[in-house]
Amino acid sequence: MYQVRPAAVAGAFYPGQEYLLINEINVLLEAEKSSSHERRKPPKALIVPHAGYIYSGPVAATAYSRLTAVSDIIKRVILLGPVHRVPVSGLALPGVDAFATPLGDVAIDQAAINVISDMPQIVESPAAHAQEHSLEVQLPFLQTVLNDFTLVPLAVGDVSAQQVAEVLEVLWGEAETLIVISSDLSHFLPYQAAQVVDADTVKNILELHEPLDHQQACGATPVNGLMLAAKQHRLQSQLLDMHNSGDTAGDKDRVVGYAAIAFYAGADDE
Repeated sequence: MYQVRPAAVAGAFYPGQEYLLINEINVLLEAEKSSSHERRKPPKALIVPHAGYIYSGPVAATAYSRLTAVSDIIKRVILLGPVHRVPVSGLALPGVDAFATPLGDVAIDQAAINVISDMPQIVESPAAHAQEHSLEVQLPFLQTVLNDFTLVPLAVGDVSAQQVAEVLEVLWGEAETLIVISSDLSHFLPYQAAQVVDADTVKNILELHEPLDHQQACGATPVNGLMLAAKQHRLQSQLLDMHNSGDTAGDKDRVVGYAAIAFYAGADDE
């Protein structure tokens, strides 16, 4: 029986109506159009924030705009994000055939699931995915900028960075495979304090100095796993944007930090 994980945060984190969602994403991407063709080869990996679009959408758009010129190359997205509601041990698969958004269904890459399903750190937890926003909010952007792709959605709980890196290695693929790590930065610090903390966190990510902790980034575990993999594959990092909710739609007393970071294969790995 074909099973679909329905959209859980449509109408809250992003518009729930198709035409409104299309318009909002296009407006966000259009703001980044001038810089979207800086590098024509696709990034191998992206770190993107996962708050409501009104808060983190402009930062996320700086990452996704890098994909518009290569939308026909990327065919599979490995999407990792932290669990916020239901604890889980390991990296959790949703146990469904597709994820739904107001823009349509995104098919799960069953072949890839079969490859990793026997790994000890891989579990199945529909509950961990049911209300989780960290993965879902990335999908409308991906549906907009990519022509046709399948998805490997992994909700990351209590697991080591090395175990995350092992899964990424198995799924690494070539240019057709994009890795997306969903993570915000610091939470609820005053504006200026957050700027200092987040700048240091981003510096560590760009220099692949792990591990981060969960005060630095709520998605620290998958980010740490990506940094290990990036070292192994000699990826080159690029900061695309860094702001916080005080810059977009929130007050400056308690802010949440956001960064968009791209990782590219080095010349010797192309």
